Amino acid sequence: MKDKTQRKLNCSAARNLNRREFLFSLGSSIGAIAFSNLLVQDGVFAEPANPLAAKPQMIPAKAKSCIFLMMEGGPSHLDTFDPKPKLHEFHMKTFDRSGKEFSAMSSGNRYYVESPFSSRKVGRSGADMCEHFVHLADVADDICFYRGCQAESVDHPTAMYHINTGNKFGGDPAVGAWITYGLGALNQNLPAFIVLPEVAYPQGGAANWSNGFLPAHHQGTPLRPTASPILDLNPPQHISHDHQRRSLNLLQEFNKSHQAKYPNHDELAARMANYELAFRMQMEVPDIIDIDGEDEKTKELYGVGEEWSDAFGRKCLLARRLVERGVRFVQIYSGGWDSHDYLKRAHSALIRSIDKPIAGLIKDLKRRGMLEETLIIWCGEFGRSPDNGIRGGGIAYGRDHNPTAMAMWFAGGGVNAGHLIGATDEIGEKAVDVVHPIKDVHVTILRLLGLDDNKLTYFHGGRFKQLSQTGGRVINELIA
Repeated sequence: MKDKTQRKLNCSAARNLNRREFLFSLGSSIGAIAFSNLLVQDGVFAEPANPLAAKPQMIPAKAKSCIFLMMEGGPSHLDTFDPKPKLHEFHMKTFDRSGKEFSAMSSGNRYYVESPFSSRKVGRSGADMCEHFVHLADVADDICFYRGCQAESVDHPTAMYHINTGNKFGGDPAVGAWITYGLGALNQNLPAFIVLPEVAYPQGGAANWSNGFLPAHHQGTPLRPTASPILDLNPPQHISHDHQRRSLNLLQEFNKSHQAKYPNHDELAARMANYELAFRMQMEVPDIIDIDGEDEKTKELYGVGEEWSDAFGRKCLLARRLVERGVRFVQIYSGGWDSHDYLKRAHSALIRSIDKPIAGLIKDLKRRGMLEETLIIWCGEFGRSPDNGIRGGGIAYGRDHNPTAMAMWFAGGGVNAGHLIGATDEIGEKAVDVVHPIKDVHVTILRLLGLDDNKLTYFHGGRFKQLSQTGGRVINELIA
């Protein structure tokens, strides 16, 4: 009688379970085995035999690859693409936020600063552009300027992690890793995700291009900015191609035997794939990284050989060569934008270093018929404030970090070119129109490349994870 009563209670409890509780309960029964088998058959937990094989887009889109121009340090939107004439009235005056009254600057107080640069309207959108962007103005009609983005962190490492991975604390996959996970590679002889850093890595280091919890195949591959981009790419002279092939075959046999014992050890599988990739790269990489083979007009277009623009120009030209050969995602770093003081000197030099190379990149892609298939992104990790602290006055002034207003722009890849989207308030302190967080920017980037953030997920830590963390919205105004 007791057993019969207990069975009735169990049946009653089962009928009251909601769907989530029912699925969770499968984990403690033999149903878990059947359920897991069905998921494997459906490919939920399995990657293809070649995890970097090219995959179709989830949504029809024009962009097939992406070049991400990362201005590390936080460029000032007020001194590049979002000037505020109102700051001229408040220049070198303190601001009492409670009483909203301005007074002459006194020691120990924050004070407002005007931009040391003039600006002008460019393109059919009438976008504002700093006077030092001489060449970029020529391609303004190919650019969609966006002023409504807001970050969430004022610290460089956390802000860098956020813009690059969607997670302020690091450890998650980079945007490039997600894109290669969703689309695979177009060239199996090259890494799908390549990074062109400065000599000194950005704040946060290599975690900015990490594969995170995704399989190790999807991590970014950094190329050295000086000397040989890839160390030890070619074997010693006494090692022939055939000898190296035989050695790799033997190593592959040992690794496969070991992998059979540990089938879930994805780092071993990635290491095996990397040996093979490195072998194939020996034939293709030397030709790609040798930009001296380009004609003189093309090198001049990027500012290669010129004092101010040579270093960044070489990176932009290399990026074009990489996407032309099928690299899916290339990220280029420009450092030094953290101008707390001497803003005029620092920003004018930095703008001069990137102006001609970026304009050349857009022009070159366009003339080759590649711009529509290549998404270009320009941004930093946050914006700058309209006021500064007490670090200096006069010509030494600069700006502090500002997460509530930052400018970025997009070109190619199906963006709403020739338009200015969003706005900040009259002093550039806060975004007030078409306001979106970084996760919405990430979702939009994926959408431009034909990926759906809600479907591009990976099961890790007991749940399906995605780039936006908890979901975001596409910024439709940015898409043509």
